[in-house]
Amino acid sequence: MRTPGGTEEVAAPRVTAVVGLLVVFELVSGFLQGSGPALVPAVQDWQSISASQAQWYMAVQFLAAAVGVPVFGRLGDLYGHRRLVRIALVCIAAGTVLVALAPNLTVLLVGRALIGPVAALLPLEIGLVRDRLDVEGARRAVALLVGALTLGSLLGHGLAGPLLALTGGVQATLLVLAAIACACAALSYCAIPESRTRAPGRMDWTGAALLGLALLLFLGTMARSRAWGWTSPLTLGGLVLSLSLLAWWIRLERDRPHALVDVRAVAHPRSAPYYVSGFAFGAIMLGGQAVAISYVAASKGDEGYGFGLKTWEISLWGGVPHVLAFAGASLVARVAARTGYRRVLLLAFALMAAGNVGLMAGHATLLLFVLASAVSGFGMGLALGGLPTLIVERSTPDRTASATAVYNNLKTLGGSVAGAGSAVVLGSLVVSGTSVPALSAYLTIWGLGALLCVGALALQVLTNRETGALGAAENRRSDTRPHRDAGMSAGA
Repeated sequence: MRTPGGTEEVAAPRVTAVVGLLVVFELVSGFLQGSGPALVPAVQDWQSISASQAQWYMAVQFLAAAVGVPVFGRLGDLYGHRRLVRIALVCIAAGTVLVALAPNLTVLLVGRALIGPVAALLPLEIGLVRDRLDVEGARRAVALLVGALTLGSLLGHGLAGPLLALTGGVQATLLVLAAIACACAALSYCAIPESRTRAPGRMDWTGAALLGLALLLFLGTMARSRAWGWTSPLTLGGLVLSLSLLAWWIRLERDRPHALVDVRAVAHPRSAPYYVSGFAFGAIMLGGQAVAISYVAASKGDEGYGFGLKTWEISLWGGVPHVLAFAGASLVARVAARTGYRRVLLLAFALMAAGNVGLMAGHATLLLFVLASAVSGFGMGLALGGLPTLIVERSTPDRTASATAVYNNLKTLGGSVAGAGSAVVLGSLVVSGTSVPALSAYLTIWGLGALLCVGALALQVLTNRETGALGAAENRRSDTRPHRDAGMSAGA
């Protein structure tokens, strides 16, 4: 392709290499995130910590991500996505080294907090490819990145156990992960061009601090709600205070010219439904995993339901929706090229709704249960690739990473809320005279999941009609206006 001056543009060949490197980063990101839960029991034995302390091994990374992702996204828009990708990878590498060499729980948790920016890699990478590629190229790149993240998570989930057995100890396994993370940090200094678009203004540190405090308080309260009790003053006070801080933050951000998050753009009818869908998607994908695992581990002889699967059988079963999710994320660009991304997203939530209904209908037969999980997994893969693409294309070029970061946070919040809600249902609907969840508890959760998917579907259908009518009205108005500058119109 030639530039306006007639010289040959050399960026395109390099972009192909860039996407390849970013795919490697996402594979490693997924592997680190997927292997984390599988290694918790081994870490607990290694550090001689209690189950409640081990809970923070995972929670502290989620909390750090909730605070760090919007900050990294905004800094990437301001100062360059490549620069922040490198900083994130250096933080991750330092965190993995600290975790592997941790002499005590405090150092272990500090290391896990430093790994938190792993969740910021995808928004930054999406900002980079959107800046360097055309629309179709960026769509294919986003699908590749999401597919790589999904595949990495699958590999991390499935290979953590064999790697632990091969190395002979959890510390040696963690050192292998640290070596991989350090290699990625070094690789990030090779052949990656910086993004060219910069957002105006400066970093909104006040907004970042307020949002971070609200999210930390909210997610921390959710994490401790089961131990404190849902009606305890600590739980209720923490939730009320966090939501009040969030409402205050929204009011502040709405009136700031260079806010951390463009609240008005997020609330715009063109983009708001997809952010809401991201929250619902997080609730289904992240909030439903533990429920399904708990069900398949239960046995008919003890609880009266379930399949009594062993640990390795659960890993094998869990691989089915992961594989289908990878397939869906990899195919989303091809399917969307024929149908459009909005229809892909409708199909995604329809499949997730059907999958949840299938879990209810096939709860007594393992084959039907696995089939329903596969259907839902494929829908999740389509949503994994489709939602970020639609959100990115409805954001301004200088807000790409920030917009994707908001989506990631809403997805995480959806998972947190759904996880807490599932805990309430499982703790409330129990077998008479015991604390064992009744079958009706699982059916209720899957039924609510199906309704949530149907609600997201309805919201998108209604919004698409309204935005289509608004777009047609805008076009009619623009056709009646005199074009003062043809060049300006073409450039716009």
